[in-house]
Amino acid sequence: MKIALLAAYFGVLLWIGFRCRRGAGSVDGFVLGGRSVGAWLTAFAYGTSYFSAVVFVGYAGQFGWRYGISATWAGIGNALIGSLLAWVVLGRRTRLLTQHLDSSTMPEFFGRRFDSKALKLVASAIIFVFLVPYTASLYNGLSRLFGMAFSMDYSVCIVLMSVLTAVYVIAGGYLATAVNDFIQGLIMLVGLVAVIAAVLASKGGFIAALDGLARVSDPAVATAPGIFASFFGPDPLNLLFVVILTSLGTWGLPQMVQKFYAIKNEDAIRKGTVISTLFAFVVAGGCYFLGGFGRLFGDMLNVGPNGIPQGGFDAIIPAMLSNLGPGLIALTVVLVLSASMSTLSSLVITSSSTLTSDFIKGTFAPRMTQKREVFIIRVFVVVFIAISAVLAIMQHKSSVTFIAQLMGISWGALAGSFLAPFLYSLYWKGTTKAACWASFAFGSGLMVVNMLWRPMLPEILRSPINSGSIAMLAGFVIVPLVSLVSKAPDRRFTDALFACYERTRQVTAKNDLGE
Repeated sequence: MKIALLAAYFGVLLWIGFRCRRGAGSVDGFVLGGRSVGAWLTAFAYGTSYFSAVVFVGYAGQFGWRYGISATWAGIGNALIGSLLAWVVLGRRTRLLTQHLDSSTMPEFFGRRFDSKALKLVASAIIFVFLVPYTASLYNGLSRLFGMAFSMDYSVCIVLMSVLTAVYVIAGGYLATAVNDFIQGLIMLVGLVAVIAAVLASKGGFIAALDGLARVSDPAVATAPGIFASFFGPDPLNLLFVVILTSLGTWGLPQMVQKFYAIKNEDAIRKGTVISTLFAFVVAGGCYFLGGFGRLFGDMLNVGPNGIPQGGFDAIIPAMLSNLGPGLIALTVVLVLSASMSTLSSLVITSSSTLTSDFIKGTFAPRMTQKREVFIIRVFVVVFIAISAVLAIMQHKSSVTFIAQLMGISWGALAGSFLAPFLYSLYWKGTTKAACWASFAFGSGLMVVNMLWRPMLPEILRSPINSGSIAMLAGFVIVPLVSLVSKAPDRRFTDALFACYERTRQVTAKNDLGE
């Protein structure tokens, strides 16, 4: 059953990839789908790029164990801040200004918005370097479920997933990815609801499971009775940092923001806002809600004296699913594979287009033709997938770190560097080049220190999740302060840029994209 379901799934993905190949001949077509992607495809592409095995296995397991049912707040934050507010605040302005600047990547946006080739090159380097640990964490989550469901060697699973993703991304580009994301998103919705219902039923239903969770105690975490079934859980402050990182972080992630570049029209904005928010409520809320019951399965996890299950936090969700029927296990494997392949395809398009268009063309081959540029992007899709697969296999064999920590480093560096300057540059003419540099330096610098010299940091900053959250929030202060004391941008230049918002139809363009 599992093999047949996977074979059918892979067949559909490849068929879609080759069906979409005609529209992927230009850079704009390959990277952005010709900026003509509708509401449903854009919303599902946004949601499936957001949630992967990292959330389902890593974050849901670790934070559900630590915070109990209150971990669901992370899913609620993902829906309201990471989806709803992101679409409302960023959607229209990103689509208008990036089209006006003729930019298809985030580094290209920074380079043209601030008239700086150096900014573009540094932004592309940050993206390429810090997307690697995110990809490794994505593969790591898959290893746990494949280990539970198959006797197949994990390395073989990695290679299979990598090859299939490479084929449909190379063939059809962003449009193939968006169509596949829609199908993968439907699988995620149906599969997650079925899995949650089955897991709770195995513990006597929701009320019985909640009662059982209220009876769980862990003196090392908190002494209050029923703390894991409470509204805010045993550690509200650190839970808040998780909400900030996983919700606000999407505003500065290139693979997420780039979805707004490709939106077709105003109708797609309105519908996409609602669809992506509901998708996040079900998927993110469901993942963290499921993880919140992880302690009910403590008898299957051999919890050590330090309070961490044997095999780490990443073993929690697979243990919760291990006693489900073969049909549900097959559905779960396809669910997590869908989430991970959709995220992987988004990451490789972002990385390969950034490296080609912003670094190679911007530095060494400014007269590169469109045809040549698309070819090189496709080559780098293969290179990036190959590098990430090798690193994932090496990481699996060495068992280095938990999924959540890898993702925290990646998201913290990327969103800490880009979120504030990107947001301010959409809304404020006074945002300066120096402020952008300062945000890049602080965000990526803090996460490098966290990664290499963690003991040197204060206690609160030793967690990659806390450091990443603080890097993002600090940018909101750094950018306006540095902008006020540094050289102001040329007024005529910024007026010309912001004129794209004021084109009038029946309302201003910043409120309605039109057709």
